[in-house]
Amino acid sequence: MPEMETAAFETDLSLFKYDNLEQLPPQYRELEEEERSERIEAALEELGDDVVILGHNYQRREIVEHADFVGDSYQLSKEAANADAEYVIFGGVTFMAESADIITDDDQTVILPSMEASCPMAGMAEALQVDDAWAEITAETDENIIPITYMNSYADLKAFCAEQGGLVCTSSNAHKAFEYAFEKGDKVLFLPDKHLGENTAHRLGMAEETVEWDPWDPESKDTSKVVDNDIILWEGYCQVHERFRPDHIEQVREDYPDANVVVHPECRREVVEAADVVGSTSTICQTVEEADPGETWAIGTEIHLTNHLDRWHPEVNVVPLCGEACMDCNAMRQIDPNYLVWVLEELTEGRERNVIEVAPEEKELAQVALDRMLEI
Repeated sequence: MPEMETAAFETDLSLFKYDNLEQLPPQYRELEEEERSERIEAALEELGDDVVILGHNYQRREIVEHADFVGDSYQLSKEAANADAEYVIFGGVTFMAESADIITDDDQTVILPSMEASCPMAGMAEALQVDDAWAEITAETDENIIPITYMNSYADLKAFCAEQGGLVCTSSNAHKAFEYAFEKGDKVLFLPDKHLGENTAHRLGMAEETVEWDPWDPESKDTSKVVDNDIILWEGYCQVHERFRPDHIEQVREDYPDANVVVHPECRREVVEAADVVGSTSTICQTVEEADPGETWAIGTEIHLTNHLDRWHPEVNVVPLCGEACMDCNAMRQIDPNYLVWVLEELTEGRERNVIEVAPEEKELAQVALDRMLEI
C-alpha cells in the first residue's frame, strides 16, 4: 500500500481497497418482487437474531420494508453496535458500512450487499489526495490547521483527520465541530463537502473567511492566498444535493402557493437561503412528522426519502423539489433488493459475501475522530 506523507499509516485509493467484493450471480438478477420478498423473509426467519438489516433513508422501499432500522448513516451504525447480531447488513454505501465496522464489536461482521454502492462525494476526497494537499498547505503557514471531515468520507480520511488533531462531524453538528476546531487551532480544513462547509461558515458568521481548495485544478491554487483565510473548503459535493437550484423552489411555490420547503445543508448556499427549513435527514423527517394535516412540504433531498415520507405521512402533502431523475442517488440505487436476497441466502449456507472490514490501525484512529465528535 502507498505510504502517507504526513500520517503514520499506509492506505490505498478506495477503488482498490475492497477487491473481495463480488458481483451479483446471474441466477439472482431476474427475480420478481413477490418471489424476492418471500426468499428474504425465509432467510431472515432461518437466521433469526444472527442478522440485523440497516436501511438508510435514501434506500428504495423494497430495502426499507425489510430493514430492522431505518435512518441516517451514523444513527444506523449506532443501532448496529447496540444489537447482538453477528451479521450487520448495511443497505447504504461503502463509507457507511465502514463506519458501522468501526463502531461495532470485533465479533460482528458488516456486509455491503452491492460492490457498486460507492458514494461519489466520498471519492472526491481520497486520503492519499488529502495527504498531498495537507503537506502543501501546512508548508505555507505556521498556524495550526485542524481538519474536519464530514461523516460522508472513507475510514482512512477519518483516521487522517484524527492523526492531525481533527475530527468527524455530521450535518447536524458541523457548527459544533467548527467551534471545537477553532478552540484547538487557528484554521479549519473542511472536507469533502464544500456546500456543507460554506453553509456552516455562514451559520457562524464567517462567510467572508472561506476559500476553496480545488485538488482537480493545480494551476488555480495559490497556497499563499489560501492560508490567508480561516476556513479552507475542499472542492467536493453531493451529486444529488448540488442539482437543486433556486428556480426549483420558485417553481414549487408557484405550483403550490402554500408550500413550505425543507432542504439538506449539502445543498448550494442560494438554495439554503431560499428554503424555509434546513437540516439533516433526521430534521427533514421530523419536520414532516410534526406538520399539520393538509400542509404541503417540498423536500430537497434524495428522492427515496421523499417517497418514504409521502407513504409514512399521508395526511401531509409531500412533494419533491424537482423530478425523480434530479433527486436520485445512483450509488444508493445500487443496493438492488436482489443483492439482499443473495447475501442473506449465502449466510444461511455459512458463506459471507461482500464483507467490509476496516484495517485495524485505520479503525483505531477513525474511532478517535468519532470520539472527538461525541465530545462536542
